[in-house]
Amino acid sequence: MSQGELLAIDLVAVLVLAFGLYFPRYRRRDMVVALLGVNIGVMAVATALATAEITAGLGLGLFGVLSIIRIRSETLTQPDVVFYFAAITMGILGGIAIEPAWSTPALMGALLAALYIGDHPMIFAGAEQHTMVLDEAYTDRDALLTRLEADLDARVKRVDIKRVDMVKGTTTIDVRYKRG
Repeated sequence: MSQGELLAIDLVAVLVLAFGLYFPRYRRRDMVVALLGVNIGVMAVATALATAEITAGLGLGLFGVLSIIRIRSETLTQPDVVFYFAAITMGILGGIAIEPAWSTPALMGALLAALYIGDHPMIFAGAEQHTMVLDEAYTDRDALLTRLEADLDARVKRVDIKRVDMVKGTTTIDVRYKRG
């Protein structure tokens, strides 16, 4: 497969990722820019490294360092991180010719399909998760569950108490629940 074909496949794949999967679900313009920018940047560097004397290990190490810096610069959700790394993966695949030639589009397609299915809103319809700070210090788990189910109008599936502050009278929790 020619380098031009790889670049075109990568461009189509990242556009599907950013505008077909990510933005319709999360509506974050800033992450669309990040997904497109990191993908094209990684693909450009991978293309250059594929023809240079520098080893791929050095290039991949560089990508790893840059990715950690970017991800640590702001708080990202788990889906944001997954989409971000998908963009990086597709950029690497688009920049380095691998054999057989059909494996690049197949791997990109598999990645897009996995994200489409795994992140589809209908798969976990009604299942929600929130980190909450309650205005009361709860040490009685049953009382906490009763309040949460009343406040959320839902069936609590799991609650993890992250912090109880007896001085401020607050409880920080991670709650997973299902409506309906």
